Amino acid sequence: MFARNLRSVLLLQAALLLAAAPLMHAEEGMWTFDNPPLKQLAAKYNFHPTQAWLDHLRLSSVRLNDGGSGSFVSPNGLLLTNHHVARFQLQKNSSAEHDYLRDGFYAATPEAEMKSADLEVNVLVGMEDVTARVQGAAKNIADKAAAQKAREAAMAAIEKESKDKTGLRSDVVSLYQGGEYWLYTYKAYTDVRLVFAPEQQAAFFGGDRITSLIRATTWTWLCFASTRTASRSRQITI
Repeated sequence: MFARNLRSVLLLQAALLLAAAPLMHAEEGMWTFDNPPLKQLAAKYNFHPTQAWLDHLRLSSVRLNDGGSGSFVSPNGLLLTNHHVARFQLQKNSSAEHDYLRDGFYAATPEAEMKSADLEVNVLVGMEDVTARVQGAAKNIADKAAAQKAREAAMAAIEKESKDKTGLRSDVVSLYQGGEYWLYTYKAYTDVRLVFAPEQQAAFFGGDRITSLIRATTWTWLCFASTRTASRSRQITI
């Protein structure tokens, strides 16, 4: 009964989103957390996000190691993400008796959640501009290949130093075609479990729009799948 009611609520929400779609207009721009478009937001929308608000937004967002993304929707690790993010887990855990990809999956209790050992959830907890160090490593090196190797060596050294010092996952990313380099540090959650995913036909109605819930939970915005990280009994601490 609960699963049926939950499905009805999700389908209603999906219908309302679709009905509102013609009224929505995309705004251009992709912004890093260190450089939000504060002037544009103020001028166009009279919106003045505080640093606390931006930090809350960043800590509510996650990336998954398979390239997916999602967001926390509860204080105990529930994540919402696209249905395709959970697809492989559904396939891997299916059997002749239970085709979870075709029929969907719902864990009525925490004990019934589907363990997803292949998934890792990362939360961005730190950022540092390391442009000077990375670019400086290739200074006065005329050969392009040698310069690239020098930059890559510097990036690897920065990542190792950060990992050894903090214990956090540490990635140096290149932005603006090498114009800037930033060290991103992530808190990693490796105990990830699938909570809910709709039937495949429901999930892909209109093109992969239904959500999956994972703990940490994942979602697709018309289809529903959910995952959660393993801190069920207490609030997540970043």
